[in-house]
Amino acid sequence: MKLSKFFQRLYSAADELATLVDRIERLQEAVGRLEMRQLDRIKSRDLHDYEFQVFSQWGEDGILQFLINNISIKNRIFVEFGVGDYSESNTRFMLKNRNWSGLIIDGSEKNIQKIRQSDLPWKYDLRTEHSFITRNNINQLISSNDIHGDIGILSIDIDGNDYWVWQSIESIKPRIVICEYNSLFGYKYAVTTPYDPDFMIHKAHFSGLYWGASITAFHVLAKQKGYSLVGSNSEGNNIFFVRDDVLGDLPAYTPEEAYVKSKFRISRSRTGELSFLDFEAGLEVMKDMPLYDVNTDSLIKVRDLTAVEVDG
Repeated sequence: MKLSKFFQRLYSAADELATLVDRIERLQEAVGRLEMRQLDRIKSRDLHDYEFQVFSQWGEDGILQFLINNISIKNRIFVEFGVGDYSESNTRFMLKNRNWSGLIIDGSEKNIQKIRQSDLPWKYDLRTEHSFITRNNINQLISSNDIHGDIGILSIDIDGNDYWVWQSIESIKPRIVICEYNSLFGYKYAVTTPYDPDFMIHKAHFSGLYWGASITAFHVLAKQKGYSLVGSNSEGNNIFFVRDDVLGDLPAYTPEEAYVKSKFRISRSRTGELSFLDFEAGLEVMKDMPLYDVNTDSLIKVRDLTAVEVDG
């Protein structure tokens, strides 16, 4: 009997916690809508001035609202991969506040199951896929969910093969593309980690700093695909591209103009603890790791990046 009462109280506490979480999320969304309504008062073309955070890691929610307010979006559909459990993402506010449709993909089955067990898949047109993304399977993953052609947003954040995966995407033509870039690689070189279908950030290098591509590598790829770089976030980890045919009067930037030298310190020691290396120390610890230069089709080392001073 006592055990039965214990479980009743436990279930009751769980229900109360779920209600509290829901109320907090509703409050987040309400504040986000207030922030969104202030955007028209800002007379700037600098993306940093439009940042606000609801579900995004930094100010991406605000930047995306600014962009969709300033370009024509025919199909309000997004694709985002590398979403974790989707509690922190670039498209969740779009899904809930503007009723967009979309596909999210993550390599963790646990994360995808958590999302599927939430109310999001039945309240909204949200499709979920559990898959480790490679350049060979990404088009099939998107097409199998009946998403193709002209869509609104593509958000790429897989801490590794980001450049190679975007290079391979042909099944969709998003109007806005968000890419996470590695600020440590600077803007002087168009470099990315060499393609590895099994790439995992902490297996590739213990520091967790060796991943992805430079802002300039993404810029080169974007130009090939018909996109312009319209800016970055102020933390120095996400950049935004708009398809040239819908760019309108939005200003386009060079990698040097859009680049932000990151200040966050997320490095790990060989034993897995946070080591809080600063920018220069982060480059030093992975100096012997290879990078692929997309302009010269050759391999260099991370240490070669410091031959040209990285500004911030």
